[in-house]
Amino acid sequence: MKTRFLCAGLAAFALLHHDAWLWSDYRLVFGFLPSGLAYHAAYSLATAALWAAAARFGWPVDLDAGEPRRGDGGRPG
Repeated sequence: MKTRFLCAGLAAFALLHHDAWLWSDYRLVFGFLPSGLAYHAAYSLATAALWAAAARFGWPVDLDAGEPRRGDGGRPG
């Protein structure tokens, strides 16, 4: 169920990346930042949060179970 939400979020972010609705918007955010640049700054922060959630909730638990720990010379067990 978690991976479905993460995949849906990834698909939504892929569609939201193409911000065609801001191409002709010449307003400034905070008096100095173009609206398209402000959108992409917020988009970048939201994307970082999405990838952090993907790493936290979507990573398979049993994927790293059989690998040796770092610092023991590579010997299993």
